Amino acid sequence: MRPTLRLLAAVKPPPRRYLTPGNPTGLTGLFTHPLPRPTLIYLYSQTLDKLLALPASSAYRAATEALTTHRLKIVESIRPPGYEAWSAGAKKLLDEHPEVFNTPKGGVSHDNEKHVKIVHGGRSFVRTVVGPQADERVQEWDGEEVPLEQEQGSRGNWKALAEGRPGSDEKTVEWVQEPALEAGQVEELEKQIGGGLIEEVIQVAEGELKLVDEMITAKVWEELEDKAGVGQWQYFARDQHTTGTQETPS
Repeated sequence: MRPTLRLLAAVKPPPRRYLTPGNPTGLTGLFTHPLPRPTLIYLYSQTLDKLLALPASSAYRAATEALTTHRLKIVESIRPPGYEAWSAGAKKLLDEHPEVFNTPKGGVSHDNEKHVKIVHGGRSFVRTVVGPQADERVQEWDGEEVPLEQEQGSRGNWKALAEGRPGSDEKTVEWVQEPALEAGQVEELEKQIGGGLIEEVIQVAEGELKLVDEMITAKVWEELEDKAGVGQWQYFARDQHTTGTQETPS
């Protein structure tokens, strides 16, 4: 019996093909992301779009564009199994039902505006609202008053009310999310980016996206009101504080 137990203990479980979303990553408060690839592509595309608001001469814009573009290319180069088939189906769905993903003001709200098409950097994204939808039948009245002429059924006023509050119909679509990366692909992505776990890379991308807004608000490309002292922004030359060891490179 003991030899059998020893053999069973020596058997290693087969490696998992996919990571389980929501599982602990080993870092406190950080859990396995379900779809890191489309999330990073979306964040990086948004960042590159926002950076266009800064002058091309801005050092921050140049450095951030270079890093973001580099990482975006890495992420896009690794595609999950079944990506081509999914991509073709997604494009077909967008072409066949454009009204579902683009609800104009005053238009009909298809599928309760669950799917919203967003374009960043020439790339199309579909943002899906996840979670229970609000039921107006169980919501408390917010105190909004309906004008008397609308209560009486004036045709013109009802038209204005409809434009302000789009209606809905029974047309819905089933949007399928992009296939998940395999565990090995996630590891390869982390290796090429070199920024830790993919969940950490996502956190950094989210922070950079917020930082761009702060930089635009602060107008960091403008001249300082109080000029910097001479040599303040120059890098220190190598080993310039010791003598007799080596010459300072020119």
